[in-house]
Amino acid sequence: MLKGRIRYLSTILLCCAAPGLNSSTTAPENSNRHAYSQPDGQLPLSYKLDFHVGNSFFRNPWVSAPATTSARDGLGPLYNTNACQNCHIRDGRGHLPQSITDNSVSLLLRLSLPAKNAAEKNRQTQQGPQPIPAYGNQLQDFALPGVPAEGRITLSWSALTVNFDDGEAIELRRPSFEISNLGYGTLPRDFEVSARIAPPMIGLGLLAAIDENTLQIWSDPKDLNGDGISGKVNQVKTLGHDALSTGRFGWKAGQPNLTQQNAAAFHGDMGLSSRLFPKQPCQATQEQCLAMTHGGTPEVSDKILDAVTFYTHNLAVPSPKRVTEKNKRTLKQGRALFLKAGCQQCHKTSVFTGTSSMPWLEKRLIHPYTDLLLHNMGPELADGRAEFAASGQEWRTAPLWGIGLTKAVEPQATFLHDGRARTLLEAIVWHGGEAQSARDKVLSMDRAERQALISFLHSL
Repeated sequence: MLKGRIRYLSTILLCCAAPGLNSSTTAPENSNRHAYSQPDGQLPLSYKLDFHVGNSFFRNPWVSAPATTSARDGLGPLYNTNACQNCHIRDGRGHLPQSITDNSVSLLLRLSLPAKNAAEKNRQTQQGPQPIPAYGNQLQDFALPGVPAEGRITLSWSALTVNFDDGEAIELRRPSFEISNLGYGTLPRDFEVSARIAPPMIGLGLLAAIDENTLQIWSDPKDLNGDGISGKVNQVKTLGHDALSTGRFGWKAGQPNLTQQNAAAFHGDMGLSSRLFPKQPCQATQEQCLAMTHGGTPEVSDKILDAVTFYTHNLAVPSPKRVTEKNKRTLKQGRALFLKAGCQQCHKTSVFTGTSSMPWLEKRLIHPYTDLLLHNMGPELADGRAEFAASGQEWRTAPLWGIGLTKAVEPQATFLHDGRARTLLEAIVWHGGEAQSARDKVLSMDRAERQALISFLHSL
């Protein structure tokens, strides 16, 4: 991790975050579109330049090589987007295409081959999903001129109506994804596919600082206490190390740290090599891809990767909504309903951070509303694709802090791993598996209680 200072005194264009630097433990109350883009309130003043430098590389687009912009060339040849912010819109959530003409820039499809026997399942647990030979482990639907894109994603919907006990109904929508215009031959008949929407970036450094022993204490994979909740730690591959490490980041906790998470995104999403992914993201049969000019070795220098990692460690969590005399009763009721439903069994409300390479992130009381563990969410949310120890029905508990500002940051943002839920209530009703009991308690609430619960979530 980063222990030293990162300093760039070259002619780098700084694209700074919105105004509002502060000295509080999070960001000040901020309900506008820049609510997720503030530096952590305890970030020392002497490190603010480092934050803004990382921000510039997170926001600004990469271009194809060769280019005069040598610090940002090497895009592709196959890719999904040309800038981190295109997916994590203003550091927030992505969304599914809103129409047939809308691009799918903040959506990606993970691909893999299924494990067909015990040996392949063991390898999958140790090494991760098995890539498809002609396509790898991620469909890249954009390409530079002269190189065929891997395919085109088409989205369709089906409707599902669920009734509350008070007689009201909610209409859910289930997405289906088809891949057409395949550029490198047919896909295997039994291939696995999982749709993913970009998650928000806030508070990641604080999540990285939660002590591993805390996660182990929360973990109960065999449900020994009999509460129906059997969260478990994902054990994932750390590049450059033989032993598996605790997974924390990604929808299935498939990445152990932010450096590897960022390097994997540079490689898979933008086709950029780095010290962790030194090869071009071309498969052996993708001849045009392999023949293209690259942007250096590596294309993402250590300084750039470290700068982006520093930035992603230090994005603040917005302060919770202020409690007033007008909303106090509703928020109190909503919190009580949240606890009564048992949501806090996975969405842990409070924890102290442990040690960190960044001292200002250490020993802090935080309220992330997650346990970072894998939970079986039932067949309705299943993608059928295993990822290390995560099964096809298991997902990491999503943090809820700052979730009430989702639409303020990006009005088209959607919820859950594949963006199917337009509202928080829809997201709750999709819960199953270990969350079935909590979901059923929400279905039994009357309209006023449901509104109070959602108001509480919006206040986080």
